[in-house]
Amino acid sequence: MANELKNDTYSEEYQRILPVVNRHSRLPLHQQIYDLLRSKILNSAWAVGEMLPTELELMVEFGVSRVTMRQVFERLVSEGLIYRQQGRGTFIAKPTLEQGLTRIISFTEDMRRRGLIPETNVLAAEITPAADEVADALKIKPGDNVAFIKRLRIANAEPMCIEESHLPYKLCPGILKFDFASQPLREVLEKRYAIRIVRALQKTHAVVTTTKTAKLLGVPHPSALLFIERVSFNEWDLPVEFLCLYFRGDRYTLHNELRD
Repeated sequence: MANELKNDTYSEEYQRILPVVNRHSRLPLHQQIYDLLRSKILNSAWAVGEMLPTELELMVEFGVSRVTMRQVFERLVSEGLIYRQQGRGTFIAKPTLEQGLTRIISFTEDMRRRGLIPETNVLAAEITPAADEVADALKIKPGDNVAFIKRLRIANAEPMCIEESHLPYKLCPGILKFDFASQPLREVLEKRYAIRIVRALQKTHAVVTTTKTAKLLGVPHPSALLFIERVSFNEWDLPVEFLCLYFRGDRYTLHNELRD
Protein backbone atom coordinates (compact mmCIF):
# COMPACT_ATOMS: atom_id res chain seq x y z
CA MET A 1 0.00 0.00 0.00
CA ALA A 2 2.78 2.44 1.01
CA ASN A 3 4.72 1.71 -2.18
CA GLU A 4 1.62 2.25 -4.32
CA LEU A 5 0.94 5.59 -2.61
CA LYS A 6 4.57 6.61 -2.98
CA ASN A 7 4.58 5.89 -6.69
CA ASP A 8 1.33 7.80 -7.15
CA THR A 9 2.40 10.75 -5.05
CA TYR A 10 6.09 11.15 -5.74
CA SER A 11 8.02 12.14 -8.79
CA GLU A 12 11.27 10.35 -9.60
CA GLU A 13 13.08 13.53 -8.56
CA TYR A 14 11.78 13.33 -4.99
CA GLN A 15 12.58 9.64 -4.80
CA ARG A 16 16.19 10.45 -5.75
CA ILE A 17 16.36 13.22 -3.18
CA LEU A 18 15.02 11.29 -0.20
CA PRO A 19 17.05 8.27 0.95
CA VAL A 20 15.49 5.31 2.72
CA VAL A 21 15.57 5.19 6.54
CA ASN A 22 17.21 2.29 8.33
CA ARG A 23 14.60 0.53 10.45
CA HIS A 24 17.27 -1.63 12.10
CA SER A 25 19.23 1.35 13.36
CA ARG A 26 19.27 2.25 17.06
CA LEU A 27 18.67 5.84 15.99
CA PRO A 28 14.94 6.72 16.24
CA LEU A 29 13.12 7.18 12.95
CA HIS A 30 12.29 10.82 13.68
CA GLN A 31 15.99 11.55 14.25
CA GLN A 32 17.00 9.78 11.03
CA ILE A 33 14.41 11.68 8.98
CA TYR A 34 15.36 14.97 10.62
CA ASP A 35 19.04 14.35 9.84
CA LEU A 36 18.27 13.41 6.24
CA LEU A 37 16.04 16.42 5.55
CA ARG A 38 18.32 18.84 7.38
CA SER A 39 21.30 17.60 5.37
CA LYS A 40 19.40 17.99 2.10
CA ILE A 41 18.28 21.50 3.01
CA LEU A 42 21.78 22.62 4.03
CA ASN A 43 23.20 21.13 0.83
CA SER A 44 20.65 23.00 -1.32
CA ALA A 45 18.70 19.99 -2.59
CA TRP A 46 15.79 22.46 -2.56
CA ALA A 47 16.12 26.11 -3.45
CA VAL A 48 15.25 28.92 -1.03
CA GLY A 49 11.50 29.51 -1.24
CA GLU A 50 10.83 26.11 -2.84
CA MET A 51 7.87 24.16 -1.47
CA LEU A 52 8.63 20.98 0.44
CA PRO A 53 6.60 17.80 0.06
CA THR A 54 3.67 17.76 2.48
CA GLU A 55 3.69 15.91 5.80
CA LEU A 56 1.39 13.30 4.23
CA GLU A 57 3.69 12.79 1.26
CA LEU A 58 6.70 12.38 3.51
CA MET A 59 4.77 10.04 5.81
CA VAL A 60 4.19 7.81 2.80
CA GLU A 61 7.74 8.21 1.51
CA PHE A 62 9.29 7.17 4.81
CA GLY A 63 6.51 4.87 5.99
CA VAL A 64 6.05 6.65 9.33
CA SER A 65 3.20 8.14 11.35
CA ARG A 66 1.91 11.70 11.18
CA VAL A 67 3.15 12.27 14.74
CA THR A 68 6.71 11.38 13.65
CA MET A 69 6.65 13.68 10.63
CA ARG A 70 5.12 16.53 12.62
CA GLN A 71 7.92 16.19 15.16
CA VAL A 72 10.50 16.46 12.36
CA PHE A 73 8.80 19.49 10.79
CA GLU A 74 8.55 21.28 14.13
CA ARG A 75 12.29 20.85 14.72
CA LEU A 76 13.12 22.19 11.26
CA VAL A 77 10.78 25.15 11.76
CA SER A 78 12.25 25.92 15.19
CA GLU A 79 15.74 26.01 13.64
CA GLY A 80 14.63 28.43 10.95
CA LEU A 81 15.33 25.98 8.11
CA ILE A 82 11.74 25.86 6.88
CA TYR A 83 8.62 27.98 7.37
CA ARG A 84 4.90 27.36 6.99
CA GLN A 85 2.33 29.49 5.19
CA GLN A 86 -1.27 28.83 6.18
CA GLY A 87 -3.19 27.27 3.32
CA ARG A 88 -0.16 27.13 1.00
CA GLY A 89 2.39 24.69 2.40
CA THR A 90 5.90 24.48 3.84
CA PHE A 91 8.86 26.21 2.21
CA ILE A 92 12.65 26.36 2.43
CA ALA A 93 13.71 29.37 4.49
CA LYS A 94 16.49 31.78 3.67
CA PRO A 95 19.57 30.57 5.57
CA THR A 96 20.40 32.35 8.80
CA LEU A 97 23.89 33.52 9.66
CA GLU A 98 25.37 31.70 12.62
CA GLN A 99 27.08 33.92 15.16
CA GLY A 100 29.58 31.97 17.22
CA LEU A 101 29.96 32.56 20.95
CA THR A 102 33.54 31.38 21.27
CA ARG A 103 35.54 33.94 19.22
CA ILE A 104 35.73 37.70 18.94
CA ILE A 105 35.38 38.54 15.26
CA SER A 106 34.43 41.79 13.56
CA PHE A 107 31.35 42.04 11.36
CA THR A 108 33.47 42.93 8.33
CA GLU A 109 35.78 39.95 8.77
CA ASP A 110 32.85 37.64 9.48
CA MET A 111 30.96 38.62 6.32
CA ARG A 112 34.04 38.39 4.11
CA ARG A 113 34.72 34.88 5.36
CA ARG A 114 31.18 33.94 4.37
CA GLY A 115 31.72 35.31 0.87
CA LEU A 116 29.36 38.24 1.46
CA ILE A 117 30.01 41.90 0.70
CA PRO A 118 29.97 43.98 3.91
CA GLU A 119 28.88 47.60 4.04
CA THR A 120 28.51 50.07 6.88
CA ASN A 121 26.34 53.14 7.29
CA VAL A 122 27.41 55.42 10.14
CA LEU A 123 24.24 56.59 11.88
CA ALA A 124 25.92 58.61 14.64
CA ALA A 125 29.44 59.56 15.76
CA GLU A 126 29.77 61.92 18.70
CA ILE A 127 31.37 62.57 22.08
CA THR A 128 28.86 62.08 24.88
CA PRO A 129 28.94 61.94 28.69
CA ALA A 130 28.90 58.36 29.96
CA ALA A 131 25.56 57.22 31.32
CA ASP A 132 25.65 55.17 34.53
CA GLU A 133 25.36 51.84 32.71
CA VAL A 134 28.13 52.72 30.25
CA ALA A 135 30.38 54.09 32.98
CA ASP A 136 29.92 50.94 35.06
CA ALA A 137 30.78 48.70 32.11
CA LEU A 138 33.88 50.72 31.17
CA LYS A 139 35.01 51.32 34.78
CA ILE A 140 34.98 55.10 34.34
CA LYS A 141 33.10 57.87 36.13
CA PRO A 142 29.54 58.75 35.10
CA GLY A 143 29.76 61.83 32.89
CA ASP A 144 33.25 61.04 31.59
CA ASN A 145 33.59 61.53 27.85
CA VAL A 146 32.97 58.51 25.64
CA ALA A 147 33.11 58.22 21.87
CA PHE A 148 29.72 56.94 20.72
CA ILE A 149 29.61 55.33 17.26
CA LYS A 150 26.37 53.86 15.93
CA ARG A 151 26.51 51.83 12.73
CA LEU A 152 24.11 49.92 10.52
CA ARG A 153 25.86 46.77 9.29
CA ILE A 154 24.88 45.42 5.88
CA ALA A 155 25.75 42.27 3.91
CA ASN A 156 24.99 41.87 0.21
CA ALA A 157 22.82 44.99 0.38
CA GLU A 158 20.67 43.54 3.20
CA PRO A 159 20.62 45.17 6.67
CA MET A 160 21.83 42.69 9.29
CA CYS A 161 22.42 44.46 12.58
CA ILE A 162 22.85 47.74 14.41
CA GLU A 163 25.99 48.27 16.50
CA GLU A 164 26.37 50.91 19.20
CA SER A 165 29.97 51.29 20.42
CA HIS A 166 30.96 53.24 23.52
CA LEU A 167 34.71 53.88 23.93
CA PRO A 168 36.53 55.74 26.74
CA TYR A 169 37.58 58.89 24.90
CA LYS A 170 40.76 59.30 26.94
CA LEU A 171 42.03 56.04 25.37
CA CYS A 172 41.32 57.12 21.80
CA PRO A 173 41.32 60.92 21.44
CA GLY A 174 40.40 62.12 17.98
CA ILE A 175 38.89 58.81 16.95
CA LEU A 176 35.84 60.43 15.36
CA LYS A 177 37.99 61.85 12.56
CA PHE A 178 38.08 58.38 10.97
CA ASP A 179 35.48 57.27 8.45
CA PHE A 180 33.96 54.11 9.92
CA ALA A 181 31.87 53.56 6.82
CA SER A 182 35.10 52.44 5.12
CA GLN A 183 37.48 51.63 8.01
CA PRO A 184 36.76 48.85 10.52
CA LEU A 185 36.71 50.17 14.08
CA ARG A 186 38.85 47.34 15.45
CA GLU A 187 41.48 48.01 12.81
CA VAL A 188 41.65 51.69 13.77
CA LEU A 189 41.87 50.82 17.47
CA GLU A 190 44.77 48.43 16.86
CA LYS A 191 46.77 50.44 14.32
CA ARG A 192 46.20 54.00 15.57
CA TYR A 193 45.75 53.54 19.31
CA ALA A 194 47.52 50.26 20.05
CA ILE A 195 44.29 48.90 21.57
CA ARG A 196 44.02 45.18 20.92
CA ILE A 197 40.89 43.39 22.08
CA VAL A 198 41.80 39.99 23.52
CA ARG A 199 38.69 38.93 25.39
CA ALA A 200 35.08 39.92 25.95
CA LEU A 201 32.17 39.26 28.27
CA GLN A 202 28.68 39.35 26.86
CA LYS A 203 25.08 38.60 27.66
CA THR A 204 22.31 37.90 25.19
CA HIS A 205 18.54 38.16 25.32
CA ALA A 206 15.59 38.77 23.04
CA VAL A 207 14.09 42.22 22.54
CA VAL A 208 11.39 43.65 20.31
CA THR A 209 12.03 46.28 17.67
CA THR A 210 11.19 49.91 18.12
CA THR A 211 9.62 51.58 15.11
CA LYS A 212 13.00 53.13 14.31
CA THR A 213 15.08 49.93 14.57
CA ALA A 214 12.51 48.03 12.50
CA LYS A 215 12.79 50.62 9.74
CA LEU A 216 16.59 50.58 9.81
CA LEU A 217 16.76 46.77 9.67
CA GLY A 218 14.01 46.44 7.07
CA VAL A 219 11.79 44.20 9.20
CA PRO A 220 8.13 44.51 10.24
CA HIS A 221 7.33 46.14 13.57
CA PRO A 222 7.14 44.50 16.03
CA SER A 223 9.80 41.86 15.27
CA ALA A 224 12.11 39.88 17.53
CA LEU A 225 15.76 40.88 17.71
CA LEU A 226 18.76 39.21 19.31
CA PHE A 227 20.29 41.78 21.65
CA ILE A 228 23.89 41.43 22.85
CA GLU A 229 25.68 43.58 25.41
CA ARG A 230 29.44 43.05 25.22
CA VAL A 231 32.31 44.48 27.21
CA SER A 232 35.68 44.01 25.48
CA PHE A 233 39.06 44.06 27.23
CA ASN A 234 42.63 44.73 26.11
CA GLU A 235 45.72 42.70 27.01
CA TRP A 236 46.02 44.55 30.36
CA ASP A 237 42.44 43.50 31.15
CA LEU A 238 41.09 47.02 30.95
CA PRO A 239 37.62 47.50 29.46
CA VAL A 240 38.00 49.38 26.17
CA GLU A 241 34.58 49.06 24.55
CA PHE A 242 30.98 48.67 25.64
CA LEU A 243 29.07 47.38 22.63
CA CYS A 244 25.34 46.95 22.11
CA LEU A 245 24.30 44.84 19.12
CA TYR A 246 20.83 44.39 17.68
CA PHE A 247 20.70 41.40 15.32
CA ARG A 248 17.77 40.55 13.09
CA GLY A 249 16.10 37.51 14.62
CA ASP A 250 15.16 36.14 11.20
CA ARG A 251 18.73 36.24 9.87
CA TYR A 252 20.92 35.27 12.82
CA THR A 253 21.39 32.16 14.91
CA LEU A 254 23.70 32.15 17.91
CA HIS A 255 25.63 28.95 18.51
CA ASN A 256 28.30 27.56 20.76
CA GLU A 257 29.80 24.18 21.55
CA LEU A 258 29.31 22.63 24.95
CA ARG A 259 31.51 19.89 26.34
CA ASP A 260 31.17 17.59 29.32
